[in-house]
Amino acid sequence: MDDPDQNELNENSLQAFATLGQFLEEDDWYPQQLEDRYVYRMGFSGKSGQVTCFAQIRLELEQFIFYAVAPVKAPEETRLAVAEFITRANYGLRIGNFEMDFGDGEVRYKSSLDFEGETLTSKWIKHAIYPAVQTMDSYLPGLMKVIYGDTPPAEAISEIEGD
Repeated sequence: MDDPDQNELNENSLQAFATLGQFLEEDDWYPQQLEDRYVYRMGFSGKSGQVTCFAQIRLELEQFIFYAVAPVKAPEETRLAVAEFITRANYGLRIGNFEMDFGDGEVRYKSSLDFEGETLTSKWIKHAIYPAVQTMDSYLPGLMKVIYGDTPPAEAISEIEGD
């Protein structure tokens, strides 16, 4: 016998994925669904460069997660400096956070929502996506200076935040 709560969860999550896809299409994100997954991939071109974005619905948890991935990976020799940069950047951010994979140097900005038992709306999606891409775009020049320009992390953050 099916668990009625599980059916409701799946229906809510599947509806959330449909809402996400509809929002991305209507908002001209040109999403591509990743095969056999509840994830869309798309690009974003900001003032500072282009980033790859992923919008995911975690069906079993009723969560929406959005990632804006930096266009370059931090080389191994700069990862500690990049870790300091993103730690300094994260302090005081209100929506989302930067993350770095120490294994391969990928840097991304994550924004997420838990919509358990609620209807995920286009408005919620928009309020998760736009702060993420705008924050990544704002901090990307500083990240690049730390990775390639030998700029100290504190100095790069100070330039961005105007301290």
